[in-house]
Amino acid sequence: MASLLEIIDTSIVNVSIPTMMGNLGATLDEISWVITGYIIANAVVLPIASWMSEQIGRKVYYTGCIILFTAASVACGLAPNLHVLILFRVVQGFAGGALLPTSQALIYEAFPKEMAGMASALYGMSVMIGPTIGPTLGGYLTDNFGWRSIFNINLPVGIVVMILSYLLVEDVGFDPNQKKAEAIPGQVAAKKSLFKSKPNRTPVDSLGLVLLVAGIGSLQYVLERGNAQDWFSDTSIVICSITAVTSIVGLIWWELHTPHPILQLRHFANVTFRYGVFMMAMVGSLLYGLIFVIPIFANTVLNFTATQTGELFIPGALAAAAMMPIIGSQIRKRDPRVLIGTGVVIMLTAVLFISRFNSQTSVGGMFWPLLLRGMAMAYLFVPINSTVLTQFSGAAIGQAAGMLNLFRQLGGSIFIALLSTLLQDEQVRAMGVMSTHLTYFDTMATQASHMFSNGMHAKMSASLGLGNFSMDAVKILYFKAKKEAFVIAYQKTIYIAGLLFMLSIIPLIKMKPKRLSAKDAIPDAH
Repeated sequence: MASLLEIIDTSIVNVSIPTMMGNLGATLDEISWVITGYIIANAVVLPIASWMSEQIGRKVYYTGCIILFTAASVACGLAPNLHVLILFRVVQGFAGGALLPTSQALIYEAFPKEMAGMASALYGMSVMIGPTIGPTLGGYLTDNFGWRSIFNINLPVGIVVMILSYLLVEDVGFDPNQKKAEAIPGQVAAKKSLFKSKPNRTPVDSLGLVLLVAGIGSLQYVLERGNAQDWFSDTSIVICSITAVTSIVGLIWWELHTPHPILQLRHFANVTFRYGVFMMAMVGSLLYGLIFVIPIFANTVLNFTATQTGELFIPGALAAAAMMPIIGSQIRKRDPRVLIGTGVVIMLTAVLFISRFNSQTSVGGMFWPLLLRGMAMAYLFVPINSTVLTQFSGAAIGQAAGMLNLFRQLGGSIFIALLSTLLQDEQVRAMGVMSTHLTYFDTMATQASHMFSNGMHAKMSASLGLGNFSMDAVKILYFKAKKEAFVIAYQKTIYIAGLLFMLSIIPLIKMKPKRLSAKDAIPDAH
């Protein structure tokens, strides 16, 4: 419930932006910070959520973040102006960043390792359904109850999650010296004693924290704002790019040399973790990238409303949710790489069909490709998560979960930035080629113009002063050409996205999954 709440809030705002602009008197550039501020704050917290849990105590930290997230949501709903709204969206992002990795770690600890696939399926259902429900729910609430309701709806759900967290979540101290339980009775006794243990506090890695915030925050800013601000022609993008590179390089060096790192980068020495994280970034790229591009296509070319666009993704999300428990039950029976490879093939097939969408595509024509995309996500998300997280135990599970969530989000941000830039550039290029034919010297253009002009003349009388039919016909021709230029750009962009996704075959081959056996039913120091 907590992870679903956080993920829905990532996308629920998107469709309400026009209404919020009018209500708050803000420009598009100003109102975009409602989304950007949330995502930057979220990305900064994701990799350190496990460390914060150890310092404060998981029960206090997790429950506190739920309370803060809910309170910030209500404050957003009551915000009197744009500045207050952005401030509390940032607070909401900081609190929400802790919910994903901590929720994932809690779910994995609730299952023995032999059932890691089922744990991954349960968590994956919220990750898949959240981005799909968000725009649809946001559109419905905004149209019927106003934009403030998209934040206020978090209050009753947040209260329920807070109460459940307070009653059920236990503070588990992670002792790296504790030996693995060798028998079921010993295991139970060990768990009871751990529930009473204190948080595992270590000296604060202040420099690492500063470098992390500066590096991840600046990188996320560049990815979110780069295309809107024309990339490196803008001073702030240049400054943030330099800050991101220097801070991340400095962070890597420092974390590998300090005795108490805030990020356990040495996990990347594990081959399966390293390549699994890369694959999760590729999954995030198409999870968020396609959700970004397809709605633009549906709105621009097919003239869909926000609600209609959101409904396009619902069958695929439901298919993914239905498939995930099935895939989770297959983890122990099959090599996870076979399942992941199947997902890659299904995804590439779906992308191939999605790249062929055009101005004549119907809702039925979009149904099966998007359904295939949802099924592919189930084949990819469940085995990648379970394969990576079963490499670890204790506190390391939370650290690994944080990195998986961070790279999934960064993969999505990088792909959105790339696809938006490609879409814009390719549309300009296609329109440039087509505009050379939109002249009176081109026979087909002249015939089309006369056809549009005669059509309007047959329906409206020029004597009524309703306009110049010849000029109106040229405008219609121009806008039709512009729409077709967008279709060409869209098709090429999706095709390139599919080619880039093929790179995921490399880490798939390199991964070395840990084979699960019956003895893995006994968790390690959970």
